[in-house]
Amino acid sequence: MTAAPAQPHAVLFACGHNSIRSPMAASLLRQIAPRTLYVRSAGVRKLELDPFAVAAMAEIGLDISKHRPITFEELDNDEGLNFDLIVTLAPEAHHKALELTRTHAVEVEYWPTPDPSGIEGSREHQLDAYRAVRDGLLARIRQRFGWGGVTGNE
Repeated sequence: MTAAPAQPHAVLFACGHNSIRSPMAASLLRQIAPRTLYVRSAGVRKLELDPFAVAAMAEIGLDISKHRPITFEELDNDEGLNFDLIVTLAPEAHHKALELTRTHAVEVEYWPTPDPSGIEGSREHQLDAYRAVRDGLLARIRQRFGWGGVTGNE
């Protein structure tokens, strides 16, 4: 039997642009985690916050509309990489996290998560892709951290 992973005190979610996946994941974890857990998100590069991500999160009662995307470098300059766990959601973020933590005792986990921004079709079809990412992240967060929590649609 393998031991459950230790519960971290500070978690960073990272993806390519810090505009969809990582802000969604950070918001979900903040919703269900103890208030003592510090949660942030960053990206390799940054784009404006994706409105479909905002809409998908609003459906379950979480407001990420005020999120301002930042890069690893901006985060490092502001507060350092003082995290127990970095969860990467995209290959480029995983490589960047491994590069930045070579000399730090930080656990890095890779959770491959599709980028829904490339989906074409109707607004509803596109939004379905964002919902799938949101729901997949929530399931993975519950599995990893063992917290249930309630989000608006349960």
